[in-house]
Amino acid sequence: MTTTVAYAEVPTPVGSFVLAVTETGLVASGWGTRDRLAGRLDLAEVHDADRTASVVAELNGYFAGELRTFETPIDWRLMSGSRLRVLRALHEVPYGRTVTYGELARLSGSSVPARGIGSIMGSNPIPIVVPCHRVIAGSGLGGFSGGEGVETKRWLLTHEGYLQPTLLDL
Repeated sequence: MTTTVAYAEVPTPVGSFVLAVTETGLVASGWGTRDRLAGRLDLAEVHDADRTASVVAELNGYFAGELRTFETPIDWRLMSGSRLRVLRALHEVPYGRTVTYGELARLSGSSVPARGIGSIMGSNPIPIVVPCHRVIAGSGLGGFSGGEGVETKRWLLTHEGYLQPTLLDL
């Protein structure tokens, strides 16, 4: 069976966000343009707004503060091994909660050290829905490679109520 992908671009408070959805589910997402995301996938494109409609609605609901749990099916087929175990464990971290890199390593049951967890977070193909912004360092927020970097992570964690707003957020 040939796998195809449909794309949707969604404006968000943290920048333009692109979604890639196969017949199975959400396979990739990220900041930037459709062309940038498509360059990471080797899948035939179809134009199918119906396929992307539910995840677009969920993402809009998340940013409107109305959605806390994504129900969108995930297409995990492009991931394997320890990376897959870590990202599946991360997908279970609830809205408004965080885990440290070391805690995520333990939750995943993998032998990946905390530093390796950071590398997996940096290459997470499905940010926000698979919430790498909820993984923090033991001594602070840690890094973030999406959007505008750590400021995007800070915005997302404030949006979820984990961090208190600063004067700059008011």
